[in-house]
Amino acid sequence: MPSIVIPTLNAGESLARLLPCLASQAGEIIVSDGGSMDDTRAIALSHGAVLVEGPAGRGPQLARGAAAAAGDWLLFLHADLVPGDGWADAMHAHIAGSDGVDRAAVFRFALDDPAPQARRVERLANWRGRRLALPYGDQGLLISRGLYDRIGGYRPLPLMEDVDIVRRLGRDCLVLLDAPLVSSARRYRRDGWWARPARNLLCLSLYLAGVPATALRRLYG
Repeated sequence: MPSIVIPTLNAGESLARLLPCLASQAGEIIVSDGGSMDDTRAIALSHGAVLVEGPAGRGPQLARGAAAAAGDWLLFLHADLVPGDGWADAMHAHIAGSDGVDRAAVFRFALDDPAPQARRVERLANWRGRRLALPYGDQGLLISRGLYDRIGGYRPLPLMEDVDIVRRLGRDCLVLLDAPLVSSARRYRRDGWWARPARNLLCLSLYLAGVPATALRRLYG
């Protein structure tokens, strides 16, 4: 059973949906909170999670959660998702595999919206993860403690911490599991089915071109 690490900031409603889905599949659940003003922390504690607190920022929060974890395997998840069909079997198969300890895994990207535009976003995201080896954090990250420590773990970046860590892993150390994590489509509905992916792509391109993650935070929104 992996240690599951979830960074949160005012994520009470999402966390209340996610935690019951994880209870039977986790050695422990660590909620790394960045100063929530809602009921996030109370919900985490009511579900038996370990609560770690500190300044906001997804990279630092993930790093703090990993430092508090006791498991030989770590699974990093965003709060605003729900595991899809087959996710636990895919996770355990990877952990049990002969080369799993030297390879990290991510899940297939999916959105909780029936709109055709959502399917297009899913196809593009999964193509990026499969062909370019650049999955985002909403696809999760399943990684052995040994490999996590060997590559230096999450860096304290406010943005692009997910891209940073998979680039250090490299294509040969990354597996795409054939099971989905279903993310909230709220940002896409709010910002537009074309505009939101375009903004994400712009942020990614600027980061890969050398623009510091701190400078991209406002653009990301």
